[in-house]
Amino acid sequence: MNAFRIVRIPILPLQMVNAHLLIGPNGCILVDAGIPGSEKKIELALAQERLTFTDIKLIVITHAHIDHAGSAAIVRERSGAPIVAHEGDAKHFTQEEAMTFCPTGWVARLYIKTPVMFRPYRAFAPDILLRGQETIDLSRFGIEGQVKPTPGHTAGSVSIELDRREALVGDLVASGILLGGIVRTGRAARPPFEDDPHAVARELDRLLASGVETFHIGHGGPLKAAEVERHVRSLLLLPPALEHKRCCGGSHSETLVHSAK
Repeated sequence: MNAFRIVRIPILPLQMVNAHLLIGPNGCILVDAGIPGSEKKIELALAQERLTFTDIKLIVITHAHIDHAGSAAIVRERSGAPIVAHEGDAKHFTQEEAMTFCPTGWVARLYIKTPVMFRPYRAFAPDILLRGQETIDLSRFGIEGQVKPTPGHTAGSVSIELDRREALVGDLVASGILLGGIVRTGRAARPPFEDDPHAVARELDRLLASGVETFHIGHGGPLKAAEVERHVRSLLLLPPALEHKRCCGGSHSETLVHSAK
């Protein structure tokens, strides 16, 4: 029952931003939708697999950042597929509340000053909203796995845990430098922004304990379990959430509102 494939969609070059397709016997699942305008690259990736937008049966958005949710509304229009996401990020998808970004390093502090972070994306309300610890079984789509909440990168982050010891985890972890793609793509790193590093460590540790061996990620990757284990240990050396948020809430934080258009 594991006859499905994972196809990476290069939204930006050098694995800097990735979306993914899970292609099964009953169609496919799109995991993340990239920045605004990414529907063309998604369409090309589908065509290379002899698929079209109408073959997408479900859209999973791992969290509300623009590089993952930016084209979700237009892909839903083109495919007719429902969007699943978590209530923790719901007001960011609809743009009722601003996103707060906690930079994890100097690259992120530079990146947040670029126009990319301020580009609007079309607001949308997810069709299926996970609440609390709710999960979704993907077996009806021919994919043996579940969508599960994995908060930490954002409050509403989700991951897809597959029965064949793989997981698609969005920005729960990244790799490489400069958004993941230049060098060291097999070495785990913090993504540019992260709300709660200790919560991230707990979720990664849970996935490791459940037997996940390969982590497919939004920036760089994929990563092997041993490398993610090393990363978890490094996260636990960081200040706990309260102190992290206090630091993030000062001059290092940025709050952005994406206008709905």
